[in-house]
Amino acid sequence: MKVSYRKIREFLPVSVSANDAAAVLTATGLEIEGVETVDDMPGGLRGLVVGEITQCVQHPNADRLRCCKVEVGAEASLDIVCGAPNAAEGLKVVVATVGAELFPAKGDSFKIKKGKIRGEVSNGMLCGAEEVGVGIPNGGIIELDSKWAAGTLVSEVFEVGSDEVLEIGLTPNRNDAMGHLGVARDLRAGLLHGTVCDFVEVGLDEVVVPGGAEIDFGRGIGGGFEVKVVASELAPIYTTVKIEGVEIKPSPEHAQRFLRSIGVAPINNVVDATNYVLHEMGQPLHAFDYDSIKGGELNVRLANKGEKITTLDGEKRDLDVADLVIADAKEAMCIAGVFGSEKHGVSDKTKSILLESAFFNPVSIRKSAKRHGLSTDASFRFEREVDPNLVKDAAQRAAQLIVEWAGGEIVGADECKGEVEWTAGHDVLLEWAMLNRLIGQVLDKDHVKSILESLDIEIVNEEESKLTLKIPAYRSDVTRPADVVEEILRVHGFDQIDIPSRISSTLEIPVGPDREDIIFGLASTLVARGFNEIMSNSLTKAEYAEGVNDSDIDASASVVILNPLSGDLGVMRQSLVFQGIEAIARNRSHKVADLKLFEFGRSYKKIGGGPDGSTDSYKEAEHLSLWVTGKKLPENWNEKSQDVDLFTIKDAVFSILDQIGIRSKVSERPDKGGLLLEGNQILIGENVIGRFGQVHPDVTVMCGVEENVFWADLLIKPLLKSRKKRKIIASSLPKFPSVRRDLSLVLDKSCRFEEIKRVAFKAERKLLKEITLFDVYEGDKLEKGKVSYAVSLVLQDEGKTLNDKQIDKSVSRILDAITTETGAILR
Repeated sequence: MKVSYRKIREFLPVSVSANDAAAVLTATGLEIEGVETVDDMPGGLRGLVVGEITQCVQHPNADRLRCCKVEVGAEASLDIVCGAPNAAEGLKVVVATVGAELFPAKGDSFKIKKGKIRGEVSNGMLCGAEEVGVGIPNGGIIELDSKWAAGTLVSEVFEVGSDEVLEIGLTPNRNDAMGHLGVARDLRAGLLHGTVCDFVEVGLDEVVVPGGAEIDFGRGIGGGFEVKVVASELAPIYTTVKIEGVEIKPSPEHAQRFLRSIGVAPINNVVDATNYVLHEMGQPLHAFDYDSIKGGELNVRLANKGEKITTLDGEKRDLDVADLVIADAKEAMCIAGVFGSEKHGVSDKTKSILLESAFFNPVSIRKSAKRHGLSTDASFRFEREVDPNLVKDAAQRAAQLIVEWAGGEIVGADECKGEVEWTAGHDVLLEWAMLNRLIGQVLDKDHVKSILESLDIEIVNEEESKLTLKIPAYRSDVTRPADVVEEILRVHGFDQIDIPSRISSTLEIPVGPDREDIIFGLASTLVARGFNEIMSNSLTKAEYAEGVNDSDIDASASVVILNPLSGDLGVMRQSLVFQGIEAIARNRSHKVADLKLFEFGRSYKKIGGGPDGSTDSYKEAEHLSLWVTGKKLPENWNEKSQDVDLFTIKDAVFSILDQIGIRSKVSERPDKGGLLLEGNQILIGENVIGRFGQVHPDVTVMCGVEENVFWADLLIKPLLKSRKKRKIIASSLPKFPSVRRDLSLVLDKSCRFEEIKRVAFKAERKLLKEITLFDVYEGDKLEKGKVSYAVSLVLQDEGKTLNDKQIDKSVSRILDAITTETGAILR
């Protein structure tokens, strides 16, 4: 937000520089991001001085030129060649000295240089109104009043100066500083009590609030015109002023300078008056063309279903039934507190206006602004809550300016007022012990009370141990004792609090493993395997949940955002899978096809209320999701890379389970959800802790990817709960050789290799070191529903060399167990 320091000085007549004021404001919490000098007009008339022509003779080599000697307040006069027909001895003129830069009304700027014109030296330029942009064009040079002494700056003659503009990084809670008045209040408090500047400013008894016209708001608009506030809970204060006989024209130059300096384009005198007061006092206003209001009434109501409005930017907008509008008897004229309509705004033909100043419900304004994608100066302030006590003052101030700038007469006024929370301020109880404890230092009580007074916080009652305070209505963010402490501290100065010589703290003994260390370890494992971590938004499209038939995803369980920024961010995600595939789609559009991604994130679900009619509750879960697509390895000249497959994602999953130390605890079963084309669930006992497999093509296409995508999802909470600390046991290398035996087994397709592995290790705990599946056969030589597994057994005795008898006995024991428990037969 930009503020004019010249305007601040109108509220608070101080002598400190803009840079010093910026330092004070930053120290008190209004961070100044920059100070910029803005000229009232281009160039600021720098280098231009009043000159007196002491001699004017004909140029020896040109009939239309004259050679002038011009006194400019320096030791020597300037020789200047001039072609103006009105140049004459004794005339006071505007002189552009050598080095000055002129900004003519038409054409580019140019600098004045020393030179010769038709052989005669010219050390400057006598200026006309067209060259400098001031004065009245007369076809020659500007003729100044004889009262101006030679050497006087032309900027003083035409009252042209410059302004310092402060750029404030306004935080959402500081609604009190949304106008120059609020900034001046903070500057006063900072100058009275701060320690940033090395001087004491005097004359800071109060901030001068600009006055306005005396208006009787009980008189009514007149002429049978009626103001009806139907939605009074959304517009508890609504004032209107009717002004007749206005003439629409440009606003005065000083007003245009102020608006331009803070980045607001002047429009006309009426609109500029409302913007002027908005930035002065922080209270938005709106002016309607009175003659465009139909039916002799103005209604503050909610929009009707299907109602439309064409706003000032020419956009036709569909209104929502939750939008507060200002309407006549026929149609909506304005989205209240946000944007006016094209049809009912002030134009060159306007003769009478109805001026609006109101207090609107901040939540209602914010929702309407977001709903229509609008952010205006008015909505910026209304959605942060304006000062309800300034509504009438702002109307009176704007009415006075309109009458001064546009003529006309105030012929009517109306006020509709309900109950507004904090209109008269609110009470806060501040205990001295709490103040000292939070600050960490004992402050002088008189100093604290002086700070409170400078912040317009009234001390209603004072006791030995506490103060009862009345907070002004414009500080709606100060509601608790801690807020008051913060206010005192920011004015006193955070840097004025002593750093203690000793800091005491309690050592916390962690219970169980450190969660962040485990998460970091899992991430490191995945990165080492070629994965890249992504972070995606928790908001997603509602269509994703609606388009999937899966046991873990239910469209009715989506957590719907009440006021979404867009349709693509309408609900909270129930699964991380969709955003991961979206990331794959974005990367593929940038020619990155081979991807391994992972994300730690949360899912959100709505759980229906109880049978007693209780409200909905919500479930939030933390996940680790993995995605792979494309090729397993980068392109290589001597080896053709294969596509990723189900076992690629499974290998990554089991590396995570190894890292956690629970691989031996888990089991698998087929995943029958609609999200996966094929895949398995991962269980510990009967509890599902995750799933992996190939994402169904319908889902990938829905997210913009036509290639195969393999996905895994693990729940973090059961992983951490089941985590087992791995013990690393060192042992010497075996001294005796191992033996390998291969078995070819025929068994049902439904039997998994993991089952064979489990049975084998159970049957031979001592000698069996490894069992692997090295071939799978399915064909017409086998019965229907059967499959052949070729497995290898590695046997080893660490204490001696195995003989054939021992080997055969172990293999026989393993085979018997497999055939008994799985129904397999030796092929």
